[in-house]
Amino acid sequence: MISDRKLEHLLICENYDVEFKDKTTGFEDIELIHNVLPEIDKNEIDLSTEVFGKKLDSPLFITAITGGHPAAKEVNKQLAIAAENNGIALGVGSQRAACEHPELADTYTVVRENAPDCLLVGNIGAPQLNLAERAVEILDADILAIHLNPLQESIQPEGDLDARGYTEMISQITDAVDIPVLAKETGCGISAESAKTLVDAGVDFIDIEGAGGTSWAAVETYRAEDRYLGEIFWDWGIPTAISTVEVTNAVDVPVISSGGIRTGLEAAKAIALGADAVGMALPFLKNCNSQEALNTFINRFNDSLRIAMFLVGANNIEELKQSNLVIRGKTREWLNERGINTKNYSRR
Repeated sequence: MISDRKLEHLLICENYDVEFKDKTTGFEDIELIHNVLPEIDKNEIDLSTEVFGKKLDSPLFITAITGGHPAAKEVNKQLAIAAENNGIALGVGSQRAACEHPELADTYTVVRENAPDCLLVGNIGAPQLNLAERAVEILDADILAIHLNPLQESIQPEGDLDARGYTEMISQITDAVDIPVLAKETGCGISAESAKTLVDAGVDFIDIEGAGGTSWAAVETYRAEDRYLGEIFWDWGIPTAISTVEVTNAVDVPVISSGGIRTGLEAAKAIALGADAVGMALPFLKNCNSQEALNTFINRFNDSLRIAMFLVGANNIEELKQSNLVIRGKTREWLNERGINTKNYSRR
């Protein structure tokens, strides 16, 4: 049953090593240029940003984590309270379970109940056109995410392996709902070509969810009887820093950089590469045992982001996006091979 699968995913992410083994996010190849004369007051740095008419106190999204099992209700409640109190955005896990099993709806409705003013992101799969409006209604969502996870489906014992017509389905979903639609990967990143196709299909927002953080091939490997395929594809995907550059150079829609980001410094690098916001999931799951732990994590993230902005002389997020940086190593090699001139970032 889908509800049992949701519980398995939660328990595996909480208790097993599900992160990439040898592939990194690529942010170690990104160096922001230190400014010895920042000429700003660190205490006055503004982390706020606006997303589709809603102001966020920080450019941080708690990206899709859970829902669809009674055990997920408390997790979503704690995340909702933290998001509301800290002025950040929150996404939920796939809502298919609630749409098909109404008795599970409260594992999602608990979010809006505890976060009345929060920017909330709903979540369905590309083939679930018939669930789109119901998913928005259940969550009272501000944005509807369409998750794309071909690798996870390939490793998942009960995976859906027929991806024909997905682009048309996405286009129909964007027409069917009256809120913005976000397309998101689940840990393998999005290429420039795919980003263009998604925007042409009507998508308003892209969350790249690149490689280097949680590997959903790894999660499904722990569930599979035969781990052979999961072990082979554990590290598959486009590193987050690379995907951020590819997508922001390819399309003109807001972009969330996520996938292995753990600190405000990495977030600053992502935003300087062109992202409008950043997302994290696993660190929030690891800290959702108490509001104190969640608030501490968020405050540390904001503090490290603010220090990074101070050290490059950026008063706000828009100024951070124009900061000089150097792209080195494998990340530069990849981007140059893909026709992106990395020197454009070093002297803006």
